[in-house]
Amino acid sequence: MKRDFSSTLSNLHKSILFRWMRELVAVGSGVLAGCAFPLSEWSGLAWVAPGMLLAASLGLTPKQSFRLGWLAGWVQFAISLRWLLLIPFPSGAVAGWLALSAYCGLFSALWLWLATRWIRNLASLPETCSWVQAADLVSRQPWGRRLTLWLVLAASATGLEVIRGRFLSGFPWNFYGISQWQNAPLIQIASVTGIFGVTFLVYWVSLALLGALLQVRRSSENRFGWTADLRIPLVVLLVVVGWGFRRIMTAPPEGPATTLGLVQPSIPQTLIWDDAANPERFAKVFALTETALAGRPEVLIWPEGSLPDITEAQFRAVTGLTQKAGADWIFGTGYGREVEGRREHYNAALLVDPSGRVVDRYHKRRLVIFGEFIPFEYTLPIMKWLTPIGSSFTPGKEAKAFRVGSGTNTVVSPVICFEDMFPETTRDHVTPETDFLLELTNNGWFGESSAHWQHSAGAVFRAVENGVPVVRCANNGLTCWIDEFGRTRDLLGKGGNVYAPGVLLTRVPGRLEGQPRPLTWYHRQGDVFGGLCVVVMMGMVIWDISGRRRAVRPNPVPL
Repeated sequence: MKRDFSSTLSNLHKSILFRWMRELVAVGSGVLAGCAFPLSEWSGLAWVAPGMLLAASLGLTPKQSFRLGWLAGWVQFAISLRWLLLIPFPSGAVAGWLALSAYCGLFSALWLWLATRWIRNLASLPETCSWVQAADLVSRQPWGRRLTLWLVLAASATGLEVIRGRFLSGFPWNFYGISQWQNAPLIQIASVTGIFGVTFLVYWVSLALLGALLQVRRSSENRFGWTADLRIPLVVLLVVVGWGFRRIMTAPPEGPATTLGLVQPSIPQTLIWDDAANPERFAKVFALTETALAGRPEVLIWPEGSLPDITEAQFRAVTGLTQKAGADWIFGTGYGREVEGRREHYNAALLVDPSGRVVDRYHKRRLVIFGEFIPFEYTLPIMKWLTPIGSSFTPGKEAKAFRVGSGTNTVVSPVICFEDMFPETTRDHVTPETDFLLELTNNGWFGESSAHWQHSAGAVFRAVENGVPVVRCANNGLTCWIDEFGRTRDLLGKGGNVYAPGVLLTRVPGRLEGQPRPLTWYHRQGDVFGGLCVVVMMGMVIWDISGRRRAVRPNPVPL
């Protein structure tokens, strides 16, 4: 009797575990994908997660797959965006983290929903079938059909990323290819395809790996027959990596360097908007400025948010130092002005020459939703209650190029905050005369977290995509510069505390004197590859819809 009861309990446990096995695999896929991004640095996990998620969905209906894909996507982004919980508004931080993770999970859900529909059509799966039946039917498809399936699914995942980066003003954070940001040879393909080429490659290899594993289940006289699905994607991957090595090794000579003094004040976000703390903040930044100017840089740079409301006296105190040192000064600040009878307020980067004259301004164009602009601010005033800001900033209208350094020969293109996470926006800031992109950012909202590293990983791809160095001046990390191949060449606090206050004196090479910079194919043509992926996905959607309509159309009745 006791043995029978134990046997029954054991079978019950097994059945419950089996019932939830797909959900567990989907959660595992989300965990692997989430841990592939900084700071976990387990980038190899990204090559496993997509195939693992698709495997969990085999045999399900599209509706069931949608739920499974959303679960995996939510877990992935809940892990990689966990730094949102550090925003100094606890209730808003939790709500934002849950909502944004749930929103991003919808794109994984949509991808798996589409994949399930297409696989059912391709393999002629019955309405209800087990995982074993579905896996067997998929593995029995001709090699060419399986190759096409993996290509189309990889293109569709990439196309959905393109849409996520643009829909509702866009959320381009942590595109899947960013997980490979430290693999310099691989990511050189971004100079042609943009970040989306790396996303496509990772998905393609992962799905082909699933195809190979499904082939292992089938008996075959050819002991290497299971490798058929992997051969072409692995050859393409090797060619891409080899070409990347060649691109790095055949780099053109560097031009004259400009000496920069980058100030990282590490001011807590809770103090930045505290008017009472303004004197203390200024004293800290001023002391670091004195240290920076002692190194005789050609350009002094402050980050975004170091002094949002700098006073006239503070401005004159700093320009008194820059005039003695003969240095230009670039800093991020907020300011307002009257334009045609209305008040406008900008998040801006200002260029001040050694004499103390403001010679140019750049107004941030991509504003952070609920952080810098309130959607439906005037039609739905209740929206103001959901944000810590009282009113929206005014978006800028155009990119700017600052001329700095000895003889103003160095051309700097500034971007502010997370603007460099938008590939198409960053392209607008680069011209053949650009020596480097300058990113002024304040990630103090997120403490000492992975947000800094994920943001820097995005800057790595903007450097490769456009073929120009990127200099980052941050409030509390990571202050550094990245060369045109995506390699971090200098970093404040390297080997120690990268979040601590300090000064980075560094020399950044520009283009060869008198010669335009050879810009990349991606910079000249834009997101052609990403657009093609969207077209492939939409073409498959149209094919799927039209095919189903033909299937339900009644046969004509003979007269």
